[in-house]
Amino acid sequence: MARTARTSNVTTDHAFIRKWAEERDGKPARVKGTERGPDDPGMIRIDFPGYSGEKSLEPISWDDWFRKFEEAGLALLYQEQTARGEKSNFNKLVSRKSDASSGHSGRRLS
Repeated sequence: MARTARTSNVTTDHAFIRKWAEERDGKPARVKGTERGPDDPGMIRIDFPGYSGEKSLEPISWDDWFRKFEEAGLALLYQEQTARGEKSNFNKLVSRKSDASSGHSGRRLS
């Protein structure tokens, strides 16, 4: 089997992010103990079944997740497939400002 280059992409598109996550059984989550008041979910993540976040993450709604995503000026750096061509769960929340200035070569879907 030929190996393909792993490429990362960046998006801010809410519908795409939700679809990408749900295709991989990912759910919106927050890191427990990082909230700064009743209306702040704190640090957000996408939680995938079977990964290490089970004890440190708790579920939140997509609405709350995207509200924090926008307030923090985030973008999702993600990968569609692994080098072996399998569906990838790789993702990282990055600052929109740092992504724009980093010379990131991925495509922007926003």
